[in-house]
Amino acid sequence: MKKICLLALLMSFAVWVSAQSSEKNTSAESAIKMVKEKYDIGKIPQGQPYTFYMEFVNQTKKPLVVKSVMAGCGCTIPEKPNEPILPGKVGKIKVSYNAATVGPVNRDVEIYLAGYTEPKVVYFTGEVVAASKK
Repeated sequence: MKKICLLALLMSFAVWVSAQSSEKNTSAESAIKMVKEKYDIGKIPQGQPYTFYMEFVNQTKKPLVVKSVMAGCGCTIPEKPNEPILPGKVGKIKVSYNAATVGPVNRDVEIYLAGYTEPKVVYFTGEVVAASKK
C-alpha cells in the first residue's frame, strides 16, 4: 500500500512539474521584446501600398522560430523571417498595408513562435488620406 501511495505521489509531482514548465512557454510575450510595442505609419496616400518592418529581440537562450504571422484583415500582409532568430539577435517581420480605403488605420499582427501557444500581438496605426488630384 505504501508503494502505491508513493507511486501516486511521484506521478502527481511529475505532472505538476510538467505543467509548470509548459506554463513558461505559453506566451510569445515572454520570448521576444518588440523594438516598438506600437507602430505609427503616419499619413499614407490612398492607393499607395505602404511597407515597414516590425522588429523584435530574442529574449531567450535558444534560437526562436517564427511559425507564422497573421493579420486581422486582408488589407495587411505580414511576412515571417525564414531563419531562426538567435538569442539576443533582432528578427524582422515585413508588413505591407494596401491603403485602399480612406480613414484611420488600426490594425494588428499576431506573431506565432514554435513552442509557444499564445501569440505576441503588435499594433500599428495611421491614416489613409485621399490622393490629391492633379
